[in-house]
Parts: sequence; structure tokens; C-alpha cells
Amino acid sequence: MKLARIYSFLKKDLDIIEDSLNKVFQAEHPVLHDASTELLKAGGKRIRPVFVILSGQLGQYQLERVKTVAVSLELIHMATLVHDDVIDDASLRRGQPTIRELYGNRVAMYTGDYILARALEEITQIKDPSVHQLLSRTIVEVCVGEIEQIKDKYNWEQGLRDYLRRIKRKTALLIATSCQLGAIVSGLSRAEANNLYKYGYYIGMSYQIIDDILDFTSNEKELGKPSGSDLLQGNITLPVLYAMKNEAFYNTINTAKHSKGAIHKEQIGEIISALKNTDAIEQSYRLSELYLQKALRSLENLPEGRAKHTLQEIAKYIGKRRS
Repeated sequence: MKLARIYSFLKKDLDIIEDSLNKVFQAEHPVLHDASTELLKAGGKRIRPVFVILSGQLGQYQLERVKTVAVSLELIHMATLVHDDVIDDASLRRGQPTIRELYGNRVAMYTGDYILARALEEITQIKDPSVHQLLSRTIVEVCVGEIEQIKDKYNWEQGLRDYLRRIKRKTALLIATSCQLGAIVSGLSRAEANNLYKYGYYIGMSYQIIDDILDFTSNEKELGKPSGSDLLQGNITLPVLYAMKNEAFYNTINTAKHSKGAIHKEQIGEIISALKNTDAIEQSYRLSELYLQKALRSLENLPEGRAKHTLQEIAKYIGKRRS
């Protein structure tokens, strides 16, 4: 089963959100318009809008308010992707050329800035100051996370805590904020909104860990980018951190490194094979599962119904992802 089938009953509302995203990108400048539209056409799971909707459906659901939050959060996510691709010199995302590949680094950076500005413009439709404060704090943390990721590139001495803090800011925070804001604009109590924030945080941590596993276990067609791309870009992820405790893998990595810590591209296949000969993949899945169980426990005191059931099913699906 595909993830989208679990929340297929949301299609009508998701189509309205997608239409709103298209309208946001009707920029007067042709380059900004074309670059933004290319990113939108590349698609994506729109998982953040899904979490906004489902959290909102646990309360007094108002599509207009939920749509505004969902569009804003998806735009922030898209802006971070554009900036990420510049930092990583990435040429492909979801199997499509990146904005930096099509238009160059300068246009890509300004496109990311433009998308972020449109996100902030969208959220002004919500007059609740707590929404703006929460979103601002999230953006600050995401930016700090981006700086930390740059700082940690090719840092082979980093530990598990560094990795977990980085993926919290890279992935988990926006998903957690999606759940919390969906709850706030739908009138849920502070306790309920906080529980949904925890659910989103734990789901985000698990989701990113599994993405990092799949970077080694899936092929280029499934990933939309070459296997081992994270490692080649200098991002030391959880499977590598676990595998580094294995002497044979540790020696393989040291042999494959340049003097500045980068990996020789032609040796990535050997590194992936060596990693699979350790128990790093299994250890990584176990940590992902711990976060998923915490996510499910965070839902226990929330209102029963289809929305809650769907949040539970999404968590279970993520736990079973192998591609």
C-alpha cells in the first residue's frame, strides 16, 4: 500500500491546497515564476499539509484556516529544499533537475528566499499571534539546523546526539509544527496541541531515520538520486555512525576518504556493501521504531475518530517503509 492511500479521503482538501500553492507562485518576474513552478511540478508527498488537515479534523475544522497554515508550511519546506540543493550541489531531486541545476546557484537562492517570503505573507491571514510566534521559532530552529549541517559536513568525529539534533531541525520540527498549528487553528486545547506536536516530532524523527537508511538500501530509480548521495555530500547519517563501530567498515571508510574527509565517488559501492555487512541497518530501524511507538502513545488521549485512526495508520506505515 502507498502512503497516499491511507489519507485518500483527504483528496478534495489536498487538491484545494495544491491549487492555492499554484496561485502563490504566479510571480510577476518570469524567472521567479518559472523556477518556482518547476519546483511545484516536481511534486512531493505533501505530508505536512496532510498533518495540518488531520490535526485540524480532531477539532473544529475550518478549511480556510487550515489551508492557510498548510500552504505556508509547505512553502517553508519547499524553500529549505531549494537552499539545501545549493548547499549540497545537488543536481537531482525526486528524479528531476533541481532549481540550482536549471538556473544556477544565485537564482536558486533568491527563489528559495522568494518562496519563504510568500510563506510568511500567507500566514498573515491568521490573526492569532501564537501562530506567528510558533512559526517564527520553527524557522529560526530550521535555519540553525542548516548551519549545523554545513558545520558537520565530513565531520567523522560527530556522535549520535549531533545527528539526532540535526534531523530534529531538518525534518521533525516542521512536521511537529504542522500538527500543532493544525490543532491551534481548529480550537483544540493546549494539552491536545502539545500532544500532537509530540506526535509530529516523533514521526519526523522516525521518517528521517528511515530516509537515511533508504539512501543505502534503495536504488537510484526508487530514490530519485544516486544511492549513497548523503555520504558523498559529506552528511554522516545514522547507519554510518552505527557502522563506524565495526572495525572492517571503519577501515573501509578511512581508505576511501580524501585528505579533507570527502569520499571518493568511485568507492561508494564498496562502502555501501561494507555497511550492509554490519548490523547498522537493523540498529537504525530499531531506533526508528522507538520513535514510532512514542508517536503512537502521544495520540492516546486525543479524540477518537477517522483523523486519529489515520494518524495511527501513517505511523504504522512509516515503520514498515522499505523503499
